[in-house]
Amino acid sequence: MERIEMIAAHRAAELALGAPQPKASALVPDLTESDLVVWQQEGAASGIWECTPGRFASERDGYTEVCIILSGRVTVTPTGGTGTLFEPGDVMITPNGWSGIWEVHEPLRKHYTLIAA
Repeated sequence: MERIEMIAAHRAAELALGAPQPKASALVPDLTESDLVVWQQEGAASGIWECTPGRFASERDGYTEVCIILSGRVTVTPTGGTGTLFEPGDVMITPNGWSGIWEVHEPLRKHYTLIAA
């Protein structure tokens, strides 16, 4: 039987991520994001993502995202809906087809898992 190794990312709130890049869907100037993919396979990926304060548009087209906020605060407002505040320890699921606006109040870090639709 083939041995399959466990994957670990200790102290996820402190991990070094990739270099900050401009956020393509930013609604304000100078918004940046960083990412570290911890695991991926066909149809799924998991990692750590971070964003500076500001607003950006978001949509889930072809995948669902499950995430847990590690640090920071964000209000996420679905298109045509009411905003919800998320803080450290909160879990958020944005299903395939979801769209809305993220308003990052302070530097935000989350663990995410993407699942293809």
